[in-house]
Amino acid sequence: NNWSSLRSIQLACAEVLFESDSNLLVTSGTASGKTEAAFFPIISMMASDMPKSIGALYIAPLKSLINDQFLRLDEILDECEIPVFHWHGDVAASHKNKLLKNPKGILQITPESLESMLMNRPNDIVRLFCDLRFIVIDEIHILTGTDRGNQIICQLNRISRIIGSDVRRIGLSAT
Repeated sequence: NNWSSLRSIQLACAEVLFESDSNLLVTSGTASGKTEAAFFPIISMMASDMPKSIGALYIAPLKSLINDQFLRLDEILDECEIPVFHWHGDVAASHKNKLLKNPKGILQITPESLESMLMNRPNDIVRLFCDLRFIVIDEIHILTGTDRGNQIICQLNRISRIIGSDVRRIGLSAT
């Protein structure tokens, strides 16, 4: 990514994220920089005030999307002290164990893996998410009004109830 400047969608998102506490829905065409629009401000805020747990949760409906975004964010964060973890059925247990031992940074996960985490690791949820500040939901347009989308809403409500905090939400949509 050899950008000389930010795109207008990225500047608009940064303004909302830096200057308000509002949730945000980012709608823009495919490959327009939506993911960066959400994550550049998140990374900046996390770098200046590192969360005591996972600080940002990225939920995507497809393993392939998570894998792609993991590689992109991992490259961006290579110079920072903010780790990024991906978690789904094809990710090695050793990678997951690194996050479980030292929960911080950004977690990228499918709805099904998040459900499994909530069901199978209930005693870890507070430790993993006690200082969660952002939830980014990618491809929100294909989840809205579906059983899977409703599942995510329930998961987020459970996490908020367990940690005692409403977390800022950012939806990304190509339509």
